Amino acid sequence: MRYDFEDFTLDAALGQLSQAGEDVPVEPRAFALLCHLVANADRLVTKDELVEAIWDGRIVTDAAISTLVKTVRRSIGDDGKSQRLIRTVHGRGFRFVGPLHQAVAATARTESQPLAEAPVVEAARPSIAVLPFRRLGEMDGWTAIADAVPAELISSLSRLRWIRVVARGSTFRFRDPMPDLSVIRSTLGAAYCLAGDVEIIGRRVSISVELSDTRDGRVIWCETLSGSIDDVHLIRTDIVRLVCSGLELHINMHETERARLRSPESLDAWGLYHLGLHHMYRFTGRHNDVAADYFAKATDLDPGFARAFAARSFTSFQSAFVGYSADRAVAVENARRFAEKCLELDPVDPFGNFNFGRSFWLHGDHDSGQTYLERSIGMSPSFAHGLYARSHADMIAGRGAIALASADEAIALSPLDPFLYAMHQAKALALLHLGDHDQACRHTDTGAREPGAHYIVMMIASAINKVAGRDTQARYWHDRTIARRPDASIAQFFSSIPMRDPVVRDNISRALKDLGFPES
Repeated sequence: MRYDFEDFTLDAALGQLSQAGEDVPVEPRAFALLCHLVANADRLVTKDELVEAIWDGRIVTDAAISTLVKTVRRSIGDDGKSQRLIRTVHGRGFRFVGPLHQAVAATARTESQPLAEAPVVEAARPSIAVLPFRRLGEMDGWTAIADAVPAELISSLSRLRWIRVVARGSTFRFRDPMPDLSVIRSTLGAAYCLAGDVEIIGRRVSISVELSDTRDGRVIWCETLSGSIDDVHLIRTDIVRLVCSGLELHINMHETERARLRSPESLDAWGLYHLGLHHMYRFTGRHNDVAADYFAKATDLDPGFARAFAARSFTSFQSAFVGYSADRAVAVENARRFAEKCLELDPVDPFGNFNFGRSFWLHGDHDSGQTYLERSIGMSPSFAHGLYARSHADMIAGRGAIALASADEAIALSPLDPFLYAMHQAKALALLHLGDHDQACRHTDTGAREPGAHYIVMMIASAINKVAGRDTQARYWHDRTIARRPDASIAQFFSSIPMRDPVVRDNISRALKDLGFPES
């Protein structure tokens, strides 16, 4: 959508503000605030609404809001005294009061245009350039490692289905110790750049990586692994696995943040997908529904967007597993149907195989789904979600030691993962199978405190603490469960977590019954 006011043009689709045809620089969050005020010029926009829309509901001070509004005013030649374009309604919020003309972008589908004629917009996957690493310190005999690590990264990242990787023949031409990201973007067309250092001092080696956005020069993520030179090849393997897992998390988080700062009407299928991810990982019924809607719009724009179909399977799974949906049978069917569609489009997408494997859980058939979970890990050995799901399935089958190893690996690979609550609970239940009650309590409490933890997770925490004899903590998690889901029952618990080990199952059932949970 494009808006004209005075001699300014605000183009939400292009992410551009111009004055008399000249671009006006404005930071992303200020641009998002201006778009929100202009799009809602017919009413007062409250401070609470701005916090939810611009800061994702995080706690921010009034001073922070005022500073951002001041930045916006400065960009459009306004100020707090005259308030010619943006008016402050003290104690309540803000209004855009300038004369406004709204124009629909030429590429937008009009209401009279049949849906079948709407243009298909392919999801614009990001691309990444992996540069040769810098050599620091005493490199005698080890110079090749600075090229070997990025070469292996290029090979491993090329297996990921959601990102394009620039070929080594192009990226290895950039050997400047301080590469110019704007040149890399203009020359290679890469939205992201991964650079690194290999430093050897005496018998110690350190390998560092840094991920940057070439569009604005921001550093998004960095990591360092160090150790003895004798372990250099082990460190090399670990850094490759860490990067593959880290990019899956941090690029998606960054793309989500970029999508949130734009008007949904201006987003392509890729942007809609990431806006959906933002809501999907909030793990509430309301956000799950919003995410499903964004994913559906993404697949409408690009019917070949395999990963968006996998995401639709994910939200359907959540609806059935946690009980968000009033019609569980439909949610169960959609979880399988959308995952199948993803694999039809891209059979080697790890996220698609992960979702298809989990869809069997909704039928109580964890064994049949295991093949696809293993396949997701085989395609991307650093895929933390696949490792978590394998751990969960092994725990259900009573294979505690195997489940514990996979959960540990998932947590180590993705310590900031939105699924961290589930990883800790899979580990806690594995430890319960192995009889380690102290560690099981530590991890179940950790998991239940993580953002996104739903009522089943809190029931697990109440049961494990009760089995371990920690009655006060068990009662605390029982009360939290009931506050979240008053109708929580033992039948619901075992419908979601159908453990086969009869001893563990009986212990948990008795614990839940002693805490006062009804049978059904």
